[in-house]
Amino acid sequence: MAEPTDKQQEELAAGDQCNKKEELPKLSAMEFSIYNSLAEHMDYFHNNFRSTWNILYKACETSKRPSNMSLRQFISLGQTFLHHLETHHGIEERHVFPLLATRMPSFKKEMELLTQHKEIHKGMDKMEEYLRACQRGERELRLEELKEIMDSFGTVLWQHLEDEVKQLGAENMRKYWSIDDMRRMPM
Repeated sequence: MAEPTDKQQEELAAGDQCNKKEELPKLSAMEFSIYNSLAEHMDYFHNNFRSTWNILYKACETSKRPSNMSLRQFISLGQTFLHHLETHHGIEERHVFPLLATRMPSFKKEMELLTQHKEIHKGMDKMEEYLRACQRGERELRLEELKEIMDSFGTVLWQHLEDEVKQLGAENMRKYWSIDDMRRMPM
C-alpha cells in the first residue's frame, strides 16, 4: 500500500479536526430552558398540526369520518389545517428563518428545511384543490383519494416537523447563540 501524499495527510488531519466535537459545558436548568424555548414554542404548533393530520388521516385509513363530524366539517378541518400550515410556513420564511440563517446554516435558502417546505407545499396545493372541489360539489369526497394526496407529502411533513424542533433544541442553539441573544429573540 502506498504512503499517503502530503495533501492526503492534510485532508485526513482536517477531517479529524471536523470530527472532534467541541466539548461545551453542561447547561444549568435555567440555561437549558432559555436555549430550548424556541424548540418548545415550535413543538407546540407542530403538535397541533400532528393532531389535526392524525384526525384526517385516520378517517382516510378507516374510510370513516369521525362520528361527530359532518362532511362539511371534515372538509373545513382539512382546509383549516392547510391554511394554518401555510400561515405558519409563511411566518417562518419571512421572519424566523432569515434571523436564524444569520448564524445557522440549516436555515439558509435552499437548505434542507426550506427545500422541505417546497415539497410539503406541492402536496398541500393538491390537497387544497381537491378539498375545494369537494366543497363546491364538483367532486365527491373519497377518503382513499384524500389519503393518496396526504401520502404524497406526509413523510416529508412529519420529518420536517421533527427536523425543525431538533435544529431549535438547546444543544444546537447554544452552538450559535449566547444566552443574551436568546433573550433578545423576537419569538
